[in-house]
Amino acid sequence: MTTILELTTYLEEIAPLHFQESYDNAGLIYGDPDASVEGVLISLDLTEAVIDDAIANGCNVIVSHHPIIFRGIKKFHGHYVDRTVAKAIKNDIAIYAIHTNLDNVLENGVNGKIAEKIGLKDTGILSIKPELDENGKVGSGVTGILQNEMSEIDFLDHLKKSMELKVVKHTALLDQTIKKVAICGGSGSFLLSAAIRCGADAFITSDFKYHEFFDADSKIVIIDIGHFESEQFTINLLYDLITNKFSNFAARCTKVNTNPVNYY
Repeated sequence: MTTILELTTYLEEIAPLHFQESYDNAGLIYGDPDASVEGVLISLDLTEAVIDDAIANGCNVIVSHHPIIFRGIKKFHGHYVDRTVAKAIKNDIAIYAIHTNLDNVLENGVNGKIAEKIGLKDTGILSIKPELDENGKVGSGVTGILQNEMSEIDFLDHLKKSMELKVVKHTALLDQTIKKVAICGGSGSFLLSAAIRCGADAFITSDFKYHEFFDADSKIVIIDIGHFESEQFTINLLYDLITNKFSNFAARCTKVNTNPVNYY
């Protein structure tokens, strides 16, 4: 028998809770730590449909990347967050989030997974947080080197294929090859200056606002691939970590597409 505490302790060895950003709410959001794990469902986001998926598959723990709750809930008025949390409680399904703490680690982290998908080597942290780790393996974003230099168009094609993208947004191409790449899964515009300083030819992230694209200033190619799209393989990362450690319960990747953005 594996308890929820044993599962969460393992996950927090990989991504300690004190590595999360101050605004975040990673950790066990709901559930009895001493309860046994009957099955784990892994998702990027938590919605009512994901709860239904867990119920249908006999999973009493959901491990999601994004927390369903960022701030305290004082009243339940039927918002999707309220409904989702209420359904989890009613069905005694534990909720665990592993968010910016998983973003901020190099080994087995969100950005390392992206680097693996697009074939980068010699990876390192883009913006190191030495107060958390003097070895330089904790911080925001990742940098890496492509195995082979590519033209900008070839790199965009490679990126779309390797990350299974329908569309990308990017700044003007600079008529140069792409060799060094900076990455930040999720919202990464705050790292643009760091990506430029480190000499990256391209910066892959999401959620750039219109006026922020001007800040590339012909120094780098910004490639916005979408928030969900940049982090979608985090589900596979967590599945591999959990199944490689535990064999006495089933872990599943949700089949629910939680991306709230649609393309026409």
